[in-house]
Amino acid sequence: MQISLKWINELVNIETVSLDYLIEKLTLGGFEVEEILEVEIENRKQLVLDISATANRSDSLSIQGFSIEIAALLNKPSQISNYSLQDKNWNQKIRKFSKSFPPESPCSTFLSVIIKNVENTSVPKWIKQKLISSGVTPLNNLLDFQNYILLETGYPFAFYDFDKISSKLDQSELKLSISESVKEQVFFASNGEKYQLNDSILLINANDIPISIAGIIESQDFSYSQNTSCLLIEGSIFNAAQIRQQARSLGLRTERSARYEKSLKNTYLSESLYRLVSLLRISNPNIICKLHTVNYALEQIPKPILLRYQTITEILGPVEKHTKGNFNYIEPKTVTSYLDRLNFKFIYNNSNLTWEVKIPYSRSDDITREIDIIEEIGRLHGFNNFLTTLPKIKTIGKEDPSYETRKKITSSLLNLGFNELIHYSLVNETTFLDNEIKLINPLLSDCSSLRSSLLPSLIKTAQENLNQGNLFIEGFEYGHVFSGNIGTDFQEQEHVAGIFGGIRTKLTWSESTKALTWFEAKGKMEQIFKQLNLSIDWEVCSSLMFKEILHPYRSAGLYLPDNSILGTFGQIHPILANRLNISAELYLFEFNVELIKQQIQVNKLPLYQKYSSYPKIIKDLSFIIKQDIPFNKLQEALYCNGTQFLSEINLLDEYRGSSIPESHTSLCLQLIFQSDKKTLENKQIDHIISSLQLLLTREFGALIRE
Repeated sequence: MQISLKWINELVNIETVSLDYLIEKLTLGGFEVEEILEVEIENRKQLVLDISATANRSDSLSIQGFSIEIAALLNKPSQISNYSLQDKNWNQKIRKFSKSFPPESPCSTFLSVIIKNVENTSVPKWIKQKLISSGVTPLNNLLDFQNYILLETGYPFAFYDFDKISSKLDQSELKLSISESVKEQVFFASNGEKYQLNDSILLINANDIPISIAGIIESQDFSYSQNTSCLLIEGSIFNAAQIRQQARSLGLRTERSARYEKSLKNTYLSESLYRLVSLLRISNPNIICKLHTVNYALEQIPKPILLRYQTITEILGPVEKHTKGNFNYIEPKTVTSYLDRLNFKFIYNNSNLTWEVKIPYSRSDDITREIDIIEEIGRLHGFNNFLTTLPKIKTIGKEDPSYETRKKITSSLLNLGFNELIHYSLVNETTFLDNEIKLINPLLSDCSSLRSSLLPSLIKTAQENLNQGNLFIEGFEYGHVFSGNIGTDFQEQEHVAGIFGGIRTKLTWSESTKALTWFEAKGKMEQIFKQLNLSIDWEVCSSLMFKEILHPYRSAGLYLPDNSILGTFGQIHPILANRLNISAELYLFEFNVELIKQQIQVNKLPLYQKYSSYPKIIKDLSFIIKQDIPFNKLQEALYCNGTQFLSEINLLDEYRGSSIPESHTSLCLQLIFQSDKKTLENKQIDHIISSLQLLLTREFGALIRE
């Protein structure tokens, strides 16, 4: 918006104010000065500021409103009267003539007048000069009056040819109304374009004939021309959301709709209409003005806001610091003066230093809380005049259980070489899973559903890395997953998921490379649970949710001691891996973070564990056993029969090959023996090993390997 300083000076005396100081005050007051222009009018140069105001300040988007802002920022008296009204009874006449809208009406104010005997549409020279200084090219017709009143007051008025409307009414009395359009209705606008309407578009009707799309554009059939001598002028206040929706639906945004979208108020609408009629009367002294329609919706008076001096000082901070270290804060009388400058009505309570502030209706949208008033005080005082200080923290915050749990999980995963990944919560409908919750109006097809699992995004990241020639990075992710019906049993849970494997490695230079096996991947998971001190039961995966993602025979459901399912672990489905052209030796896991947190809180962690000063004896035990025997049963049997000296069992190797019978596997276990009371002898341990070999042979049909 271009603001002529000469025009502003007619309303607020800024002749003695330097340009740099004015720009600084405007910038600190929330108005960005985009550019300083020099416009030549009648061989005289004028300074013009290109101002960018915030969208919630519709009251400042005019010369009238902007002058009030400058007067408040500079603490100067305002020379503004209500547009120099000549008829003091104008508002009273309008109010007596008015009718009420229902509270749910999309239009809060609707005014219309009929102007007859408009014979001269030439525009006064001073109006042309002000239009030029505001970046508007004068056309010397009625449009100049519309543009001028919009610049001066901020209110857009619509002009219609009253004679054209009357010719369509068959001598019946004119009645203006607002209604919704009919679906598939066609509207020919004054810009020469044709628009297909839907039933959400509001129309202004003369009897049953549409004369404009409400708040946006007039009908081509009733627009004025140079030959128009009788005008119907409409001034309305429409709901900002309604106009914004209509403009977006039609793909049409006009200067008028742009003003309505910023939530105009009707504070000076009637005065602006009178001002417009007065401007037309300059070149047409014989015009006749007849008030036709006046409708007002009941205004909701904003409730007073309690402003506390203590809150002001806490938010804005000190303004000065003494040498002794004490601070001075903004004084209550200064706050009172700022409220006066803002034209806020208030009641000041000196005993408890509070103000009960009544917000003007024109500012009721952007000032709704105490903090908004404090911001206004900061604007007028200048935020640069407050000292920058760090808050004094009396107590250090305590980590909550959720944060502690996440920190423990993250530490465990980082120790195993994982990297943290981040993906969007919105995913494509054509993912590997059936995402139950779909968005009604997605902006992109790739972001049309809320994810029900973290695994598809991790698999997609693995595929993209491999396609770009990058070695896959083993990673994990925290994120929220969504399930159920959004209207009834909607659920949102935080999960942690990861993906690893897929890279062929070797331990020594002489070995051939090999991929991570199921047992090694399972051992990696057990390392995580051991660090978290979680006792986990592994069961056959019965969930149908991951049937297209996880291997049907190499996946497991993980359960906590209370039989609640913690999550899922498994190898990627070979069909999916083949379709995505990625390694089939990838392993995936997904766990419920909330259940991990609850179990960690239940577990009792020992403060310390006594360390044995006696040496360990380590023995390896190799044997061939059937594949269908669960490893946890082997562990349980060995621990029960390994005496109190068997402290740890580790799986060193698992092998299947031509030398191993079909449906069998070769296992190599590391058995660690240790006592906390004496030094063990090899003879004693060899006897225990012999007993364990006999147990494996009899109970599990194992074949001991030398």
